[in-house]
Amino acid sequence: MNLGAAEGHPSAVMDMSFANQALSAEYLLQHVDEMEARVYAVPEDIDQNIARLKLAAMGVKIDVLTAEQEKYLHSWTSVT
Repeated sequence: MNLGAAEGHPSAVMDMSFANQALSAEYLLQHVDEMEARVYAVPEDIDQNIARLKLAAMGVKIDVLTAEQEKYLHSWTSVT
């Protein structure tokens, strides 16, 4: 619906989407014997690598978290 009614997606977003799809398909082919038939999230390392590459292509540099920031980040819990 979004593509038909909301002027589609800019190429800046679609390139990451296609990269996620292609690398996830490659991952599936490489790990097919280890996986069961169900829905999987994109592996975090694939998702993060695509994000890093996109930011690098845009000339954006990422800070490295301090130990204190890492600790805080991993202290969050989800309430369901």
